[in-house]
Amino acid sequence: MAARRALKAVLVDLSGTLHIEDSAIPGAQEALKRLRSAPVAVKFVTNTSKECKRTLFERLKKLEFDIAEDEIFTSLTAARNLLEHKQLRPVLLVEDSALEDFQGIDTSDPNAVVIGLAPEHFNYQTMNSAFRLILDGAPLIAIHKARYYKRKDGLALGPGPFVTGLEYAADTKATVVGKPEKTFFLEALRDLGCSPEEAVMIGDDARDDVGGAQNAGMLGILVRTGKYRQRDEGKINPLPYLTCDGFPQAVEHIIENLL
Repeated sequence: MAARRALKAVLVDLSGTLHIEDSAIPGAQEALKRLRSAPVAVKFVTNTSKECKRTLFERLKKLEFDIAEDEIFTSLTAARNLLEHKQLRPVLLVEDSALEDFQGIDTSDPNAVVIGLAPEHFNYQTMNSAFRLILDGAPLIAIHKARYYKRKDGLALGPGPFVTGLEYAADTKATVVGKPEKTFFLEALRDLGCSPEEAVMIGDDARDDVGGAQNAGMLGILVRTGKYRQRDEGKINPLPYLTCDGFPQAVEHIIENLL
């Protein structure tokens, strides 16, 4: 890892770090206000693919988070950017609520498969149709490969198991656009005018948030909220820069020790 530089930016995960569905993590709104008063840029990066960015933004505003819509960078945005760059016509295995972020993308005569979190569409018929397209040469694009995520009623399967099933059946490898891919973090940092060595990531997923950020050259702070389970920090190498109880404690550490 390159030598550390003065901290310029903080990337913050959303689901599991600031909120769980329609409930805020205790103290998160006040902690974000405190972080806003510090001399760092703040950006919100999320693998959430079950709803479009506008709906996600409205959810966060209802929870009284001080967030602007253009500060949110999602894996849906990254997927759309890739489709436009490669001029692909996808089958979109995403929830209907996420389709807004793909408006204007040509989906006629599809020649690619895009898969995100789509519980309503994960059935044999749709998965088999995707499988046949991939066998015919269509690239498989995974919005992300999270194993699971946190809901109010407990942990729930993410898209990762379904992506892996298609990879296994079609003997192929998906292109992953969301966390933990290095390109995702670099794209999130691009308009902030800083390098990875000048940034820190806060999240509840040891592999995707913290491991991905650290592999990109950032510092990673793991919070024990959301999907976190005991000893998750030991699942990545190198270990997280810091593991703490929650977002408020992460902000406190940044302000007291990194600025």
